[in-house]
Amino acid sequence: MALARRATHAGSWYTNSGSELNKQLEDWLEEAELSHGPARAIISPHAGYSYCGECASFAYRQISPIVVRRIFILGPSHHVRLAGCALSSASIYQTPLYDLHIDKQVYRELKETGHFEMMDMTTDEEEHSIEMQLPFIAKTMEDFKDSFTIVPILVGSLSPDREALYGRLLAPYLADPQSLFVISSDFCHWGQRFRYTYYDRSCGPVHRSIQNLDKMGMNIIETMNSPSFTDYLKKYGNTICGRHPIGVLLQTIQCLKGNANGQRMNLKFLKYAQSSQCINMNDSSVSYASASLVVE
Repeated sequence: MALARRATHAGSWYTNSGSELNKQLEDWLEEAELSHGPARAIISPHAGYSYCGECASFAYRQISPIVVRRIFILGPSHHVRLAGCALSSASIYQTPLYDLHIDKQVYRELKETGHFEMMDMTTDEEEHSIEMQLPFIAKTMEDFKDSFTIVPILVGSLSPDREALYGRLLAPYLADPQSLFVISSDFCHWGQRFRYTYYDRSCGPVHRSIQNLDKMGMNIIETMNSPSFTDYLKKYGNTICGRHPIGVLLQTIQCLKGNANGQRMNLKFLKYAQSSQCINMNDSSVSYASASLVVE
């Protein structure tokens, strides 16, 4: 019997009503503009949909579902300390729309590298970074629900060398036009409750300082230069929770660009939002951004 990971955040972070969720996702995706596709990889936020659903739709709108047959989902670990990356022990991920099936062949190949550990079901079900991408994936791929698989990967606190290692391991999959990479990340978590209150007063209001800081990071990510992104994080300490999955993506891109038949790639941010606009030092907010990588 297939082991299923439940949609544990349905009914709280997003609705557990399949029909309601379908309509919500449909509306967001219809309103989002297709401007940078077809995507080979996307960066998408993972907060409650009332905060980030509209923003996330701009990333998913860039996907060409007729092409995609395998979807890698890289999400940061919020609750468990990992020095590497972990794979799920489940075979199926449930959503209120329909079940998504894990790619057993790819999982077997990744396990054989010796660089992936397994996460237990409790860790898997407590983590939201992968789950929050699943309904969007299910909706985007609904016309091809029986012809694609997913590869969930929980990413730990990696050193730059470890990000490079996983970049090399995943590069052959990103090179496949039938693969899609979904990088799950929110951006700046600002406020005393996040223990991060960087404020550049020259920007004016606090929320403008936060936006400037995020845009600086987004501009660097668009250059696809991993060392520059690492330097930015060291300098400003921006609380981008998916910084390591983003780092792995940048290293994966670098591997492809370094091949003899290096392909031209273009990574572009399409939407930015904040959960609220901070005015004073007692406020707090989380930032969201969506991006798409196109391989020409």
